[in-house]
Amino acid sequence: MKRTIQVLLGDEARLVGTLHYDVRGTRESAAFTYADEWLAAKDGFALEPGLPLVAGPQFHRKLAAGSIFHAAFADTEPDGWGRRVIQRDHAKRRQADRKAGRPVMAAPLTAMDFLLAVDDASRVGAVRFRDEAGVLCRASEPGRRTAPPFLELGHLISASRAVEREEETAADLAYLRGRGTSLGGLRPKCTLLDAEGRLAIGKFPSVQDERAVTKGEVLAMQLAKAAGIRAAATQLVDSAGVPVTVVRRFDRTGNGQRLLYVSAATLLGVEATDAAEHAYTEMVDALRQHGAAVQEDVEELWRRMAFSILISNFDDHLRNHGFLHAAHGLWRLSPAFDLNPFPDRTRALKTWVSPDTGPEATVAALMSVTAYFRIQPGRAKQILREVNRAVDGWRKRGRALGLTANELDAFADAFEHAERSAARKV
Repeated sequence: MKRTIQVLLGDEARLVGTLHYDVRGTRESAAFTYADEWLAAKDGFALEPGLPLVAGPQFHRKLAAGSIFHAAFADTEPDGWGRRVIQRDHAKRRQADRKAGRPVMAAPLTAMDFLLAVDDASRVGAVRFRDEAGVLCRASEPGRRTAPPFLELGHLISASRAVEREEETAADLAYLRGRGTSLGGLRPKCTLLDAEGRLAIGKFPSVQDERAVTKGEVLAMQLAKAAGIRAAATQLVDSAGVPVTVVRRFDRTGNGQRLLYVSAATLLGVEATDAAEHAYTEMVDALRQHGAAVQEDVEELWRRMAFSILISNFDDHLRNHGFLHAAHGLWRLSPAFDLNPFPDRTRALKTWVSPDTGPEATVAALMSVTAYFRIQPGRAKQILREVNRAVDGWRKRGRALGLTANELDAFADAFEHAERSAARKV
């Protein structure tokens, strides 16, 4: 099977190039070619460092469990939860065809099937795909909203829980299809419209949760803002007693225009599956090469490192950092997202402070790279003081969010530990 898919950019659906896909048996291959008009345009730029602005097809070598596609496209693929929804939906459709005596598609889902299963309206960033028939993938179906409003939260939660329990119906999957297939992570989530009609992500409690995870994320995001971090707008919404984290999409402007987004792994040229043992200092290097406001973002990155260490945010891998395109192939650090306190994790960062410090999540490691970040000692101490003061108020802010005493106690080890004392001493 061969596919030729046009790659478009932004709401104006500007042609950037063509994605070529080929599958022979179990072997898949993909290549991307920039369009001549994009190469000739004064405002043309490389979609990512791994796709230089040159003529001719550029092939991507799949590594291990990585994507068959270049990273700028792989960033828009469905996450673990989304793949689960798509696979279950595919299986249910096959079952229905078999029962009805219709021909059953024997071929398994391909990498291209997963890539194009994400709704065009809610796909991450500004990259869009148009198939051979001229249809934007995945275009909304007649009479169906792909981003439901707050009013449908109850339906979204019940359908997601059914999938988690492996009790979903075809109707549950039809409802989630597209809505629950975008953005990162394995936890249940869906695209929705927030109270102001803006595109957002709703994150639901998992049936396996042992603590108030959704409340904890909102607490962390509010503390981040108090610590001076540019964080995505986040709120806690109650849906019939179920606490839902609602994160406004920062890859859309106030009027809904798309903004080009890539993960830190993409900007660094790192395969998502090979994102271990990389360091924040590498992000500094990438910003100095590709950044639109280098020192401002470098200092922001150091502040985020301090915050992660002090709240025990140990899921800070390279897919949980991102960049928004500013202009002319230059990038800005995106608002912070997916900040979570982990009281039960070993104190080790997924992204190291530096190659010398290794994964240790310590204030000493943080202070050891101030010179590399070009932050003066006095300024570093001031930032650390601001972050630590914000984290000091975690219980008070948690109570204001509605966390019970027991729920707060379950997070205590994430906020109260030896590195907090080390920060005070610095």
